[in-house]
Amino acid sequence: MSAPESTYVIEGSTGPWELVIGLEVHAQVVSKAKLFSGASAEYGAEPNSQVSFVDAAFPGMLPVINRECVAQAVRTGLGLKAEINLVSRFDRKNYFYADLPAGYQISQFAHPIVGKGVIEIELESGAIRPIGVTRLHLEQDAGKSMHDQHPSQSFIDLNRAGVALMEIVSEPDMRTPEEAGAYLRKLRTIMRYLGTCDGNMEEGSMRADVNVSVRKAGEPFRTRCEIKNVNSVRFVMQAIEAEARRQVEIWEAGGEVRQETRLYDPSRGETRSMRSKEDAHDYRYFPDPDLLPLVIEQEWVEELATHLPELPDAKKARFMSQYGLPAYDAGVLVMEQATADFYEAVARGRDGKIAANWMLGDFFAGLNRMGRGIEDSPVSAEGLGGLLDLLADATINGRIAKEVMEAMMETGETAAAIVEARGLRQVTDTGAIDGAVDQVLAANPDKLAEYKAGKEKLFGFFVGQVMKAMAGKGNPALVNEALKRKL
Repeated sequence: MSAPESTYVIEGSTGPWELVIGLEVHAQVVSKAKLFSGASAEYGAEPNSQVSFVDAAFPGMLPVINRECVAQAVRTGLGLKAEINLVSRFDRKNYFYADLPAGYQISQFAHPIVGKGVIEIELESGAIRPIGVTRLHLEQDAGKSMHDQHPSQSFIDLNRAGVALMEIVSEPDMRTPEEAGAYLRKLRTIMRYLGTCDGNMEEGSMRADVNVSVRKAGEPFRTRCEIKNVNSVRFVMQAIEAEARRQVEIWEAGGEVRQETRLYDPSRGETRSMRSKEDAHDYRYFPDPDLLPLVIEQEWVEELATHLPELPDAKKARFMSQYGLPAYDAGVLVMEQATADFYEAVARGRDGKIAANWMLGDFFAGLNRMGRGIEDSPVSAEGLGGLLDLLADATINGRIAKEVMEAMMETGETAAAIVEARGLRQVTDTGAIDGAVDQVLAANPDKLAEYKAGKEKLFGFFVGQVMKAMAGKGNPALVNEALKRKL
């Protein structure tokens, strides 16, 4: 991959150090059933209520691949502009833990279903950086150990055991916490558009293992450490910085960083050792004898590709060309598909820039105040469009429109109903406007004299006073016109 345009430098006693970052993202596949059994994969059920004999590793039970999980992995690979491998293989990854009933995890190692791809991220500076994707493979999740249910015992919930995961492994192409955060957000957006993972990090359906090392500029890679199961973008960025500083201190003290797995403690802002880092041979991978190699047809892949939705990058480019939006506005609007769909419904047949300004301004501000998302907005796309129509045909002015928007958020009523009920229709009667102008000029003879003496900045004062006299309902253009004429 191309070298990054800028690096996040940690200043140590021996000079600057550069970060090297790679991410392994575990994304839970959106599917009604698990990867190798028909048990439900729904989140939030009573413990151990969604466990088949296969998930519990009863003797003699055989796994059967879930076709939809394979399709979801292929869709994700296509969304990552990645190679789709028509032949892949499942292996057994052997390790022993209380919530892994079989003593092994069925995963893919040497022959994953998806090969190399790329994710383009946009940084705050506006720079675009391609981040390489090494592979995407399918694997089953383990169960969950619960240590807070009993003072001296741990309980096991196997509902999650066997749920399909996509592990998406990046190249070590990231050099800053900002890039890692942008990569995670972009990956989550792509999968949400595709409908292959809901990206809810709070529920554990997307979590990241973060690989961090540091080096002097121009050096080869040094020893990396892995920070396991980080469950928010913010924590990923914090963990990278904390771990990088720890490693710099070790190297500069004359020590050596040991390759190990660590955990991030957000309350202390530090990482701590969990175990020495395993290599592939520690897991004793071998082909799963119960599963044939997975062979898919190119025609099926092409069929899946024809039904993919318009993805964020393409949608952003279209919003910029079709609606004349700047890159930043288009980027914010396409971050979630629901937001993009809402915007298009508002902008259809209207001025796209004005629609974007209202959505990104007063509309989002209102939702934030209420703590609501766009899916449960009290104002529909049709409702916001109705407000913009009243603004466009001069039924109301911009100041009144803001007031109407607040009322719409509070009541859920239409803009037209609020304008009529509250008598907010804009005054375009030139006689009434002239009368208000005469009244204001007569009430402010000193300011009028200053204006005529050359203090032209007072024009804005007169506009404000006239609008105030008309309770904000005067047509701004006609008010300006009348004032210019009278002054």
